[in-house]
Amino acid sequence: MKVSFSNSIENVEWSRMKEIYRSVGWKNHDEEKVKKVFQSSNVVAVAYDENKIVGFGRALSDGVFNAAIYDVVVDKHYQNQGIGQQIIENLLAQLNDISCVHLVSTAGNEEFYRKAGFRKMKTGMARYLKPALEEEYLE
Repeated sequence: MKVSFSNSIENVEWSRMKEIYRSVGWKNHDEEKVKKVFQSSNVVAVAYDENKIVGFGRALSDGVFNAAIYDVVVDKHYQNQGIGQQIIENLLAQLNDISCVHLVSTAGNEEFYRKAGFRKMKTGMARYLKPALEEEYLE
């Protein structure tokens, strides 16, 4: 399988994007939310197997100093084939002039990001406005 990439969300199939989120257990991402988060992101990478979306990632950036990567997701049927790493590489290539790229990992995926060169921050902090998420992500 040869995966190709697009750095545009023009003509993406939003229902397929939602399916991929759901394939990994992210149930709160309906089509409107998926569309909104991607339209609000200034850096995207969409992975295709032929014409079928199999994964994606997105980032927000100020274009100079900082960027944050969010939602690197690969359809569960396409995982463990290097697609996630290719998505990260694509996003980082688009962010190559940025000083620091942050990300929030879902629990259990830290090693995946370590392999891509990410390290734990000494100064990273967060505040979740929905208390249900605090237990999952905060110390």
